[in-house]
Amino acid sequence: MPHRIPRWLERTELFLRVLLRMYIGLAVCYAPWSRMFWDQNPLFVQFPTLSIYAANGAVRGIVSGLGLLNLWFAFRSAIGRDE
Repeated sequence: MPHRIPRWLERTELFLRVLLRMYIGLAVCYAPWSRMFWDQNPLFVQFPTLSIYAANGAVRGIVSGLGLLNLWFAFRSAIGRDE
């Protein structure tokens, strides 16, 4: 006989999933425009060619767009249309 998952546990999981997606989405939206994270990134300092691409506004916009997409997924999960 399968056990039913308690409703409070399902809601807690949904809350944590939405919270995590919102956090990641906000971080990814903000990262390309942050001097500390994007312009002074050790990875970009070590690889100057990568730094040239990362400084491109289109690349920053694409990365920010991925963050907005993640925020949209969080919003959809929160209103219950995800599953």
